[in-house]
Amino acid sequence: MKFSTRAEKIEPFYVMEVAKAAQQLAREVAQGPEPMIFLNIGEPDYTAPASVQAAANACIADGSTQYTNALGLEPLREAISAWYQSRFNVDVPARRIVITAGASAALQLACLALIEAGDEILMPDPSYPCNRHFVSAAEGVAKLIPTGAAERYQLSAEQVAAHWGEKTRGVLLASPSNPTGTSIDPAELRRIHEVVQSKGGITIVDEIYLGLSYEAAFGHSALAISDDIISINSFSKYFNMTGWRLGWMVVPDAMVPVVERMAQNLFICASTISQHAALACFAPESIAIFEARRAEFKARRDYFLPALKELGFGIDVMPDGAFYAWADCTPLCEQLGVKDSWEFAYALMEKAHLAITPGRDFGTADTARYVRFSTANSMEQLQEAIRRMQKLFKRGEL
Repeated sequence: MKFSTRAEKIEPFYVMEVAKAAQQLAREVAQGPEPMIFLNIGEPDYTAPASVQAAANACIADGSTQYTNALGLEPLREAISAWYQSRFNVDVPARRIVITAGASAALQLACLALIEAGDEILMPDPSYPCNRHFVSAAEGVAKLIPTGAAERYQLSAEQVAAHWGEKTRGVLLASPSNPTGTSIDPAELRRIHEVVQSKGGITIVDEIYLGLSYEAAFGHSALAISDDIISINSFSKYFNMTGWRLGWMVVPDAMVPVVERMAQNLFICASTISQHAALACFAPESIAIFEARRAEFKARRDYFLPALKELGFGIDVMPDGAFYAWADCTPLCEQLGVKDSWEFAYALMEKAHLAITPGRDFGTADTARYVRFSTANSMEQLQEAIRRMQKLFKRGEL
């Protein structure tokens, strides 16, 4: 069977490949003294609050399960608009909000609507692998620009200007970022957008972790900068609704009918049940639950990152959002006699029953030095993970 060139360009999602190996081993050690601890997948350990689940059940019981408008339920778009005002003090009209089948569908729609074959999109290295694959699926070219701790693993306006070429169409950024948990300074993001605008390009910002910001200096939406910025968001992270597959995008007015037409043909609409359930997310009691969980995610970060440092991991930048630790394991690889982060991750899986993600997924700029820990797990599990690594590293070899 002959497959398309487009399909062949999509690399495996190594996070999931590692997860499959971890799940297999987990079944084998489930009854032993050290069952598997999963710190590899970027998924909250919390589920949707009871009120959200009740709203979904009520929707089913009422038979309110027909297709919605391709742009989404109007009350949900209005609720998201009000949330931007109350949480970020940004006026985002509901007419510019498009409900999508997860942030993935939003990114696909944005790329298909804006990218021509051969267009280059500038992205930081490291960055979330699926974002560059959305660009490839639209027959664009993701141009990864190496970043480091000095730039908080984010692009700068200077880098964007220096790497802009004849085929460059725009930038695709993430703030906070997966895998680093770092955000772009709002002033720097404004400068980036000014460079992009001066070139006639597009600025797309993945803000799916924005609700899980911990530092006042960074917890600002890119939508405060310009109505021309395309923002991608999701109910998966802050709202703890991963499997519900619900997200949204905020686009300029002129782009709404284009995205609507494409969504009608590609998706019809996002899940009606999920949309009705998501309305309950914005009730005051639900927001109180999400804020308490955000505080717990921050407490986990504040425990786990210093503990990793004490074990010998290099933590170049303290993450200001999300639930990740981008950790340099090179000193430990040298000490323990393993080649790189890929071998290190598998060794931890096999000998400490601890699943983490090697850096291979996230780019090519020194990613063999890094592993990503997800702190989207209980404090007890994080503490046990540290104990297991302490015990393993004391033996001096993997």
